[in-house]
Amino acid sequence: MVSTKGQSTVDLKRVFLFPDAYKALNNLGSQKMRETLGGKGAGLAEMTSSGVNVPPGLTITTNVCREYYDNGKKIPDGLFTEVMEALKDVEAKVDRRLGDLEKPLLLSVRSGAKFSMPGMMDTILNLGLNDKTVESLAKLSSNPRFAYDSYRRFIQMFSNVVLDVHKDKFEDLLEDMKDKIGKSLDTDLTAEDWKKLVGEYKSLVKKETGCDFPQDTQKQLEGAIEAVFRSWNNSRAIYYRNLNKIDHNLGTAVNVQAMVFGNLNDESATGVCFTRNPSTGEKVLYGEYLVNAQGEDVVAGTRTPKKIAEMQKEMPKVFDELLATTARLEKHYLEMQDIEFTIESGRLFILQTRTGKRTAAAAVKVAVDMAEEGIISRDEALIRVEPTQLNQLLLPSFIPADKDRAKKEGRLIATGLNASPGAAIGKIAFDPDLVEGATQKGDKVILVRIETCPDDIHGIVPAQGVVTSRGGMTSHAAVVARGMGKPCVAGCESLKINLEKGEMVVGGKTFKAGDLISIDGSTGEIFEGPITTQDPKFSDEFGRLLEWADEKRVLRVRTNADTPEDARLAREFGAEGIGLCRTEHMFMANDRLPAMKEMIIASDVEERKEALAKLLPMQIEDFKGIFKAMKGLPVTIRLLDPPLHEFLPKHEDLVEEIAVLKAKGVKGAELREKEVMLQKVNELKESNPMLGFRGCRLGLIYPEINTMQVEAIFTAAIEVQKEGHEVFPEIMIPLIGHPNELKFARQHLESVAKQVMDKMKTEVKYKFGTMIEVPRACVAADLIAEHAEFFSFGTNDLTQMTFGYSRDDAEGKFLQKYLEGVTVNGEQLKVMQNNPFEVLDRGGVGKLMKIAVEYGLQTRADLKLGICGEHGGEPSSIAFAHEIGLAYVSCSPFRVPVARLAAAQATVATKERDK
Repeated sequence: MVSTKGQSTVDLKRVFLFPDAYKALNNLGSQKMRETLGGKGAGLAEMTSSGVNVPPGLTITTNVCREYYDNGKKIPDGLFTEVMEALKDVEAKVDRRLGDLEKPLLLSVRSGAKFSMPGMMDTILNLGLNDKTVESLAKLSSNPRFAYDSYRRFIQMFSNVVLDVHKDKFEDLLEDMKDKIGKSLDTDLTAEDWKKLVGEYKSLVKKETGCDFPQDTQKQLEGAIEAVFRSWNNSRAIYYRNLNKIDHNLGTAVNVQAMVFGNLNDESATGVCFTRNPSTGEKVLYGEYLVNAQGEDVVAGTRTPKKIAEMQKEMPKVFDELLATTARLEKHYLEMQDIEFTIESGRLFILQTRTGKRTAAAAVKVAVDMAEEGIISRDEALIRVEPTQLNQLLLPSFIPADKDRAKKEGRLIATGLNASPGAAIGKIAFDPDLVEGATQKGDKVILVRIETCPDDIHGIVPAQGVVTSRGGMTSHAAVVARGMGKPCVAGCESLKINLEKGEMVVGGKTFKAGDLISIDGSTGEIFEGPITTQDPKFSDEFGRLLEWADEKRVLRVRTNADTPEDARLAREFGAEGIGLCRTEHMFMANDRLPAMKEMIIASDVEERKEALAKLLPMQIEDFKGIFKAMKGLPVTIRLLDPPLHEFLPKHEDLVEEIAVLKAKGVKGAELREKEVMLQKVNELKESNPMLGFRGCRLGLIYPEINTMQVEAIFTAAIEVQKEGHEVFPEIMIPLIGHPNELKFARQHLESVAKQVMDKMKTEVKYKFGTMIEVPRACVAADLIAEHAEFFSFGTNDLTQMTFGYSRDDAEGKFLQKYLEGVTVNGEQLKVMQNNPFEVLDRGGVGKLMKIAVEYGLQTRADLKLGICGEHGGEPSSIAFAHEIGLAYVSCSPFRVPVARLAAAQATVATKERDK
């Protein structure tokens, strides 16, 4: 049982009518409302109180869901009595009663968590129908077809959600009936057809469950409420929460609401709309609707809906009312809204409003436009865009000329709805279960379905893009793909997809699983074969948002770049220097590796120097290219870090090659070279290379290696400086754990730098510093800072050493289970919330970083502090870097825009906290 000690009366109340909820919770703030009522319940309460035409209803709070699970999945005592008591008020408002044979009340029962989880939990519509009330509904509405259509929907939905009878079995019966009578659309079926189908549905329920379909309307309601609570922990909801880092302990509310009917007659309709285009951000009402239909038809994609603009001609009065209402809701919430509505006999009802999910391009445009329209502040605009969304804008699109050529070649096979922008190339996969396996093998896959449903989420996530033959711009596939930044072509009705055969027929041509296609989610086009892609082009709004971010942020943003090409790209994305240039990557190139191997197998210092002399001019050119690309910005160059065996062939490969040579009778230099190499590999073999002979240890034992590198750095810097460019190298000595390691290395290398400058008669501004990646370096930072002008936190290795994890082994063997949950006394419990290699571990690694910052600044007040691990491009970790006073973060070139925005958000958040 959930403890109620110390809880307020509001917390203890389990059932709220919509207007009562707003009165009770509004003064506690919107966060408290959403925590208690869920996002949907909070929206319904707020809309009702503001005078929007909302069907009356009640909300069962999220506390009850938590109590349900704490009680071993048992509905709390007395809850249903409270629900029925509150329902009396709903019944009075609509002059109908649940189960009444004169005026039956029908209900929708929906989930609603604090954070939007579209389609992940269960919904039941038309609850309250049975063999008797369906006849009453037919009489009241003078429309038997509508009544029996509603009843068959209810039986299917209730049986699937509550009784666990798969929905496809009902769909098969429906398709069989349409085939028998020669009809293709649901709207072609008559009242008698639906009545007959109801009988078949009930027989199916009896066959599958052994029981008759429940006729007691109160039992129906009890079962539906419990089913919604149960759906909080269904597999797709858990998957979605893991994907979006939503707390599993929040629970869902349950919203019980009087039904209004979009399938009552041809003056009725149902639809979904956005106050702005969720794909582009354009300020125009965007959405779809269906006449004589229920909401599930729009979302499920069972019929392809009409564009919302068509309503202006078809239902002009209702369209004007919808325009006014949606504008009012956007103004009230100061945010783009995703709105579900139903029209019953010409009367508009709003069923839900929530913040609309959108593509990255739309998120940027909406935020900037709203700020320029004076609706929100610039600070709010910066907060509105999720930094990682910007990754979507950095993805490629198809080259127009190549796309035109594909059209001329007849490779355009179909065009559907441009449901989510972007370009994708991949092999066709019809089964979501197979997508995961294919992507793990390295295949790029496009998921092709008749329509998607929430159960397909595990196949959508790893896919490059999604194609459906049914559904519209607000279908499940479209909404989910937009939220994930994946291309989607929806409602492509020319595709005839046979899931059983695993094939797709279009234009007389058959495509099978594994065939390669290209999709353009921006135009809705599908092509046979691959099309060449190009780098993205950025909108004016994208540029303005990042300008505002640069004006606001305190943290500088550098990049991790090892080549002039990466450096130039990062500069285009706004990098303010290089925070990590990994020199070992330069030695892996084919023209350098032979000399590198020579250096490693050298038998004495002179041989080693001879090999290094071959590498010196290559290194000089490397650094010249990078210095020129960065145009006077600081460049932090890490001296050789990995162990030497990484540059040599693998032990097992050499053993095999030697065995083959001997078997062939090969002798002489070729065999001798392999044997010498094998001997060196054996010499260099270590039990734990990560903690072995690498970094500064390598430089101290073989100083000639770092000597060559520093000579190359300063020679390149002087040559570039003489060409008229500013240069500012920062030499980073890696893996320092003891202050003497840095002291001795710097003494030697600084003398090398001075020799070069004296020889070339030119001075260069420079700094020497270290990467803080060993826990001892953090706690001895005051001593190390005596010899360092900067610290750069190498959080990848610091995380490995702090946790005692080998990253490759941890992620491959146990870390995923830690994140998903381990079994403790039959319960799944998460060891940690985030992968510490992706999101910086504030509780351990972060504490060490704080110690290093504090101790380092005590010794050297002007110590420059930064972070250059992968965490430098992750928003939460960037916020932490801001909090502890680092000067910069450094990340890969494509994450520079993400870091710029995240750094600005950290500044805004600090300002808000300090108010």
